Amino acid sequence: MADQDLFKKVLSHAKEYGFVFPSSEIYDGLSAVYDYGQQGVALKKNLREYWWKAMVQLNENIVGLDAAILMHPTTWKASGHVDAFNDPLIDNKDSKKRYRADVLVEDYVGKLDAKIDKEVQKAAKRFGDAFDKEQFLSTNPRVVGYKEKGDAILKRLGKSLENEDLADVKALIEELEIVCPLSGSKNWTEVKQFNLMFGTKLGASAESATELYLRPETAQGIFVNFLNVQKTGRMKLPFGIAQTGKAFRNEIVARQFIFRMREFEQMEMQFFIPPGTQKEWYAHWKETRLKWHHSLGLGADNYRFHDHEKLAHYADAACDIEFRFPFGFKELEGIHSRTDFDLGSHEKYSGKKLQYFDPERQENYVPYVLETSIGLDRLFLAVFSHALQDETLEDGSTRTVLRLPAVVAPTKVAVLPLVKKDGLPAIAKDIVNDLKWDMAVTYDEKDAVGRRYRRQDALGTPFCITVDHQTLEDQTVTLRHRDSMEQERLSIAEANSKLSKAIAFESWLK
Repeated sequence: MADQDLFKKVLSHAKEYGFVFPSSEIYDGLSAVYDYGQQGVALKKNLREYWWKAMVQLNENIVGLDAAILMHPTTWKASGHVDAFNDPLIDNKDSKKRYRADVLVEDYVGKLDAKIDKEVQKAAKRFGDAFDKEQFLSTNPRVVGYKEKGDAILKRLGKSLENEDLADVKALIEELEIVCPLSGSKNWTEVKQFNLMFGTKLGASAESATELYLRPETAQGIFVNFLNVQKTGRMKLPFGIAQTGKAFRNEIVARQFIFRMREFEQMEMQFFIPPGTQKEWYAHWKETRLKWHHSLGLGADNYRFHDHEKLAHYADAACDIEFRFPFGFKELEGIHSRTDFDLGSHEKYSGKKLQYFDPERQENYVPYVLETSIGLDRLFLAVFSHALQDETLEDGSTRTVLRLPAVVAPTKVAVLPLVKKDGLPAIAKDIVNDLKWDMAVTYDEKDAVGRRYRRQDALGTPFCITVDHQTLEDQTVTLRHRDSMEQERLSIAEANSKLSKAIAFESWLK
């Protein structure tokens, strides 16, 4: 399936099967705002829980927090968001559409990456088992040329943004002859900065109301609670504070379904460390987080690290874990070495000491911070888009299957009586009542059993238990596996045990 066709299929399937709906759709929707349906909310919850268990439950020195969305307005002055939380925007004079200038350039480089992938695919087909991908990438003149061109473009873009040289960003767009995706025109305005925070008011009357912002990230709630958590939890460095929650950004160019939204959910962990140890912890969390992503089984080739050319003013190292979405490699998770900027800045603006007494060093200091931050909605899209496949079967027929990792699938097992008589529904419902205490289970008796299998395949349900007339005789059932479509005859107890092991966090995270 072509990438563009896959992306259209993702949007269609997500709505048709109850995963994601356009928000306020009966009123023609709201741009870049989405609602998660009955299947989507379960998948999203399971992904959040999978992250939380790996980050908090399995680490003795990481604890959780749930900070408020509304914060004192000085928070955002101290964090730098009031003065520096901007995106470079450019308008096309013919289509009247507005774009993020940096994204236009990154999409151009993405097309170069796509050309590299095509060259690799052609060479792999030509050379077969003898194909050495690494050697090909480093020696093929065309591939090397694409790579060098892309690297040079991103380096120049990063430098221009760092120096706030917006004129050069426009010049780069013009030199690359980037056209408006809608009109095909190269008639661009100047590049301007636009602040992304949503403003709101707190108070009973307009005259006395306090100007506030909806938080554009969840990290600041962690930083202002650093001492509260450290003292009440008697935490010793190094330790982390993790949080999941909604954030809001007034994205002018929100697009690509739930990849870039105005209301979204983050999963962040801020790891507080002694100054001078940031390099080793940066390397540790890069490796740890990539392993976590790999545990979902989406394929190691679909991930890569992208080091930042342009570092934020507070960072001394930063990279993204990028995932191969249907529209190319894009950021999924950020890992940042933030130095002591955050606590130091809040100390300055609040007038309160945010320091830690280190009993080993026998000194007070402002801790450094190592951050891991992942967009839950982007993780949802990564898992969902990779899982959705059209498969041709041995008999020539096709099926649509959503190969969600069993550990995060909305429903773990569907229980199906072969027919709606002879006592089979009663046995099936007994199995449902036994299983529902430990896992999400559904009961389905409508249509032929083959059609019911296809429906569960499309919903991503990894297992089906079928109750038939043999069950009446020996208490055995058929356990069907979604991915292989293999069926095995087991006792009800054996089937339950096999299911429990297949969906256990331990089976996936170890």
